Amino acid sequence: MASTDWDLISSYAGLLCLASISIYVGAHGSLPPKINGTDKSVVQDDEDDDEDEGVTDMLSSSDAWLFPIAGSVALFGMYAIMKYFGKEWINWLLAWYFSVAGVGSVWKSAVSLMRFAVGEERWKKFDRNRVLILKGPRELVSVSLRTPTIWLFPLALIPSVLFNISETSRKSALITDIMALSFSYNAICLLKIDSFQTGCILLSGLFFYDIYWVFGTDVMLTVATSLDVPIKLLWPKSLSFASERGYTLLGLGDIVIPGTFVALALRYDYARADDKGTFRKPYFYATLAAYITGLVTTMAVMHVFGKAQPALLYLSPACMLSLFGVGIVRGELGNAWKWIDGDGSKSEVDDGGGEEVDGKGKNKSKSKRE
Repeated sequence: MASTDWDLISSYAGLLCLASISIYVGAHGSLPPKINGTDKSVVQDDEDDDEDEGVTDMLSSSDAWLFPIAGSVALFGMYAIMKYFGKEWINWLLAWYFSVAGVGSVWKSAVSLMRFAVGEERWKKFDRNRVLILKGPRELVSVSLRTPTIWLFPLALIPSVLFNISETSRKSALITDIMALSFSYNAICLLKIDSFQTGCILLSGLFFYDIYWVFGTDVMLTVATSLDVPIKLLWPKSLSFASERGYTLLGLGDIVIPGTFVALALRYDYARADDKGTFRKPYFYATLAAYITGLVTTMAVMHVFGKAQPALLYLSPACMLSLFGVGIVRGELGNAWKWIDGDGSKSEVDDGGGEEVDGKGKNKSKSKRE
């Protein structure tokens, strides 16, 4: 009987922790600003440019249908370019692109981490530094940043600079992971789906997309292993973090796409809550647990059969079934299915206690039915 490969198992555990933490943090970052202590009803002059906007674009069902198509075109396009022209120049071009984008992504993530660490009350005590450019009486540019935000910018440059100046064959897994985690955090915060219906359409479409491109062709595996850019998480297959055996990898798509669904579940729990500071999170914990279970299943099957697996084959059904399961058990599936995020005028959520809560979390009176 073969001995247990603890080096490989440790790499699976490392990726599982990174992915789960990224989704947990990103989901909470997607909550309305008020939950983080920011009240957008305050006078506009008191707002900072390092604070999130209160209004964001939502991904609708019509957009969700296009994801597998757009993803297939982009994936096959990169595969064709690498096959006929080589991977060196596209790696060089994408490395520069992600290095520039990485500065903003790491900067925003670092600011969010700093605000969480010091607390909103203390954060508001830091000086606001404002740059204002006028043309006559007209305001052309106005930028307002807290002092820590400015000091964090040079630090945000470091990962991108180190990533871009290192040799292609020797790019640091740590630097890659720092940038990839910042990308996944910001993507989950900003890419918001508007309803569970849209979420199920998105997960279902990408379920078949992942199966086809992984099992049906060598396209997905070729692109994932050839591109040396921070769009994947890496963990060395070694308890001592040595790189001789290579790395286990997980694409950001397998984090961000299910992560947006988990984040939606958290926002649904938030919309149903009376107390926006502390509230129960049954749908969030259920979908997050389902994601972890699905990812563990993916790794187990990959380990047993020794072949790459389409993670969404396991993650998509796990996340959707967790929603349906909790909804059925709590008798709220119909309300959850009809709920539209942020649309308080059109959708209502029954919190199970005889009250209606609109999409923005405001209570509306409702008589109990006997």
